[in-house]
Amino acid sequence: MIDIVQAIQAADPSLGTRVIVLRSDSRALASPEALVPEAEAWLAENAPGARLLRKSILLAPYPGGMPAERTVTVMAFAEAQHLAAFATAWTADPEPEDDEAAPEG
Repeated sequence: MIDIVQAIQAADPSLGTRVIVLRSDSRALASPEALVPEAEAWLAENAPGARLLRKSILLAPYPGGMPAERTVTVMAFAEAQHLAAFATAWTADPEPEDDEAAPEG
């Protein structure tokens, strides 16, 4: 993942250093180009200025491999704290509901 972030930063330095690459199965994504409404609302409240982008980069599949173009979904943040909060809220496994966490019996 670090290689992907470095490739994105090299391809578009205007994004700065506070970027995260979202996997295609991220629960924050409705599609590769759009966030789910809950994630949009969360960003508006907790990370103003965050941007969702699609970026094409050259990336080798393994060290020494032939680089190939790959398009990824990227979130760019104005503040490191915003990136950390987003990663905690939207890339971790969701917490079980209280009734799901209670033992049956």
